[in-house]
Amino acid sequence: MAAHQEKKLAEERKHQNMQNDTKTSQGQWGRAWEVDWFSLASILFLLMFAPLIVYYFIMSCDQYQCSLTDPLLDLLTGNKHLSDIWNRTPMLTYRAAAIYSLWVSFQVFLYVSIPDFCHKFLPGYVGGAQEGAVTPAGVVNKYEINGLQAWIISHVLWFANAYCFHFFSPTIIFDNWIPLLWCANILGYAVSTFAIIKGYFFPTNAKDCKITGNFFYDYMMGIEFNPRIGKWFDFKLFFNGRPGIVAWTLINLSFAAKQQELHGEVTNSMILVNVLQGIYVLDFFWNEAWYLKTIDICHDHFGWYLGWGDCVWLPYLYTLQGLYLVYHPVQLRTDYAMGVLMLGLLGYYIFRMTNHQKDLFRRTNGNCRIWGKKPEYIECSYMSVDGTKYYSKLMTSGFWGWARHFNYTGDLMGSLAYCLACGFEHLLPYFYIIYMTILLTHRCIRDEHRCSSKYGKDWKCYTAVVPYRLLPGVF
Repeated sequence: MAAHQEKKLAEERKHQNMQNDTKTSQGQWGRAWEVDWFSLASILFLLMFAPLIVYYFIMSCDQYQCSLTDPLLDLLTGNKHLSDIWNRTPMLTYRAAAIYSLWVSFQVFLYVSIPDFCHKFLPGYVGGAQEGAVTPAGVVNKYEINGLQAWIISHVLWFANAYCFHFFSPTIIFDNWIPLLWCANILGYAVSTFAIIKGYFFPTNAKDCKITGNFFYDYMMGIEFNPRIGKWFDFKLFFNGRPGIVAWTLINLSFAAKQQELHGEVTNSMILVNVLQGIYVLDFFWNEAWYLKTIDICHDHFGWYLGWGDCVWLPYLYTLQGLYLVYHPVQLRTDYAMGVLMLGLLGYYIFRMTNHQKDLFRRTNGNCRIWGKKPEYIECSYMSVDGTKYYSKLMTSGFWGWARHFNYTGDLMGSLAYCLACGFEHLLPYFYIIYMTILLTHRCIRDEHRCSSKYGKDWKCYTAVVPYRLLPGVF
């Protein structure tokens, strides 16, 4: 009897140790196991106010010519009541619901039904079936990379309609912008709610799930690492890359068409915004296979943060510059416009070349040349849930020797260029650079916290060699 009890206790201790090992290993990736009060407060704030922030920005343009202060002044002075503003807000329409449903369904069809063919005739483009990074449970998911193809097909059809078929006006997105906002919110909340239900009851891989027991945190940050339906439909890749980012350039084109309709011309500032943001979007799809190794895919779980954020926050707040220029057309001096263009292109060059250096380094396992020299690096090790030991190399030369996240520095330079294209009359178009600075700084800290847990003392060696995060000599 005593021997049996000792054996039972030993098995329980072994099981508990295995659970602790799993938590330790999984703690190296993704979000937290436990929720502190600050994280919970931040999440409750975002859940309550992020949708209101989006509404406030869009309403300010629709009713107050993009002034962020006039709505508050009206409310504080009693000139308007909340009901007055709300009653002037366009509601959900059948037309908007049909447009949005058709758009999302079309993107799902392009994603799951048409294997990529672009990689067969575009030199240097990597598409088709690709493998992602190792998940915390040691799984390597496969993806069908066809985002560039979806973007090309969508835009070919858009221009074919604009110049040949005339089934709908190119201003259709702007004309239904607020009703489409309600559609985007419905999809964002629906997919986020489905994701948490799926994570609780029928996850794709139970070992790649994290459940804190705090509903709000789990709903916001997600339970499943890679929720999937079938072999290829990956929620994280689809909603991160489509439908919002494919629509980004179409939204800007619709804004340009509306500016032409209202003011009789498309200003050089609108052209700048379309070109610079178009380069960013095309870069995303050209390097979609590389995107599988980024923080969004490799570390974030899929919850409201990504589900609602990709459906609502991204298409509505990342396009504020184009929306602003519909209401306030700005014709820039040639020298100023060229300066903005150069800033945007330089930012893109830094962003792309920094990421290219890391991608080249990874693909060749360090057997390459960066700036004419063999790259320097620090070798690190980490463990997966199943106890398998993996090795990784962190580059300390090229742009990655200047700062640990120098690609974000280039991204911020490009973001600033979008805003500067709008002049200085209003604060609204500058929300983007303010938000991106906060987002990327926070992402630096999040990423480094994970890396510190994942690599341990090896990470300390790396930060000693590359001491700055974003700006060499400053931060």
